[in-house]
Amino acid sequence: MSSYRIAHALLEMGVPLIPRAISELAHGETGVDIHPGATIGSRFAIDHGTGVVIGATCIIGDKVKIYQGVTLGARSFPLDDATGLPVKGIPRHPIIGDNVIIYSNATILGRVTIGSGATVGANVWLTHDVAPGATVYK
Repeated sequence: MSSYRIAHALLEMGVPLIPRAISELAHGETGVDIHPGATIGSRFAIDHGTGVVIGATCIIGDKVKIYQGVTLGARSFPLDDATGLPVKGIPRHPIIGDNVIIYSNATILGRVTIGSGATVGANVWLTHDVAPGATVYK
């Protein structure tokens, strides 16, 4: 998390390349891949972090806990109707509310919202919003 916090601060200051280099070094050492563009709140915990992936436009609230193998990723780029080319530069990763727990190997894809206080069970595949306080296990 220290590497992410430093890389994120540098990215916000407009420093080129170094934030991604820091992220890649941390990924190589820990098996946790956090893009420096992600926004992560306070008291964030990763338990047994190998295989965790957190995408560039992901927003994570305070007091969130995730386990090994969790992916907070994007779906494919949408295509521009006029040109047929991918539309880039849009938020494509999940928003995770405060006090959320995401158990091992859960995959959450796209710009979906996991409401505050929700629990996402192990091995769950999500491409839709989850209500605050809900438990998802299928």
